[in-house]
Amino acid sequence: MVEEQGQEEKSQNTVQHDSSVDEEKTKTQVEPNLDDSDTKEHDDVEYNLDDLLSERDQLKDQLLRAMADTENMRRRTEREMQSARKYGHTNFARDLVGAIDNLARAIKATENSEADESGSEHALQGLIKGIELSWTEIQSIIEKHGIRRIDPVGEKFDYNLHQAMFELPTDEHEPGLVVEVVQHGYVLHDRLLRPAMVGVSKPPDSLPKEVDAKA
Repeated sequence: MVEEQGQEEKSQNTVQHDSSVDEEKTKTQVEPNLDDSDTKEHDDVEYNLDDLLSERDQLKDQLLRAMADTENMRRRTEREMQSARKYGHTNFARDLVGAIDNLARAIKATENSEADESGSEHALQGLIKGIELSWTEIQSIIEKHGIRRIDPVGEKFDYNLHQAMFELPTDEHEPGLVVEVVQHGYVLHDRLLRPAMVGVSKPPDSLPKEVDAKA
């Protein structure tokens, strides 16, 4: 009996020892796995941070480039606007100088003819002809560039195009008509450059009323 009890105790101790060994092995196996998982997560965090920093630098570079392009465009647009304001009427000026040359030649021809008294009449006629040709050329030039002369005689008075300088009492025209042009006006396409200064008709004045001297 004693031997049997001893063998049972020995057997129980062996089982307990084996289970302790198994638990230690299990812990040893689990702990390395936990350490590997933490290391992997740490590496992933570092990798994501590097990506974010790289993306930030790229966006910053793109923003700086866009700002530089915008500034360059603003400066270029400003230079073009200044050039347009300064030289926008180049074609008009180039066409106009031809008419000015014709007028200058007519005046010069008149001055040369004044030395000869017999040529005074001829010089006057030449001057008049030169002025007429220059005037016709100038009219053609300004119409070519969209400038139209306002000649409103006989038209209804228009506040948008005309400026009344005086009223003319008359029964030959209905009231409110332009009967005289003091100075012609001009429009550039649909924009008014200068209104025409005109005289406008109105009904004839009635007889003046007698004024009471005692009043």
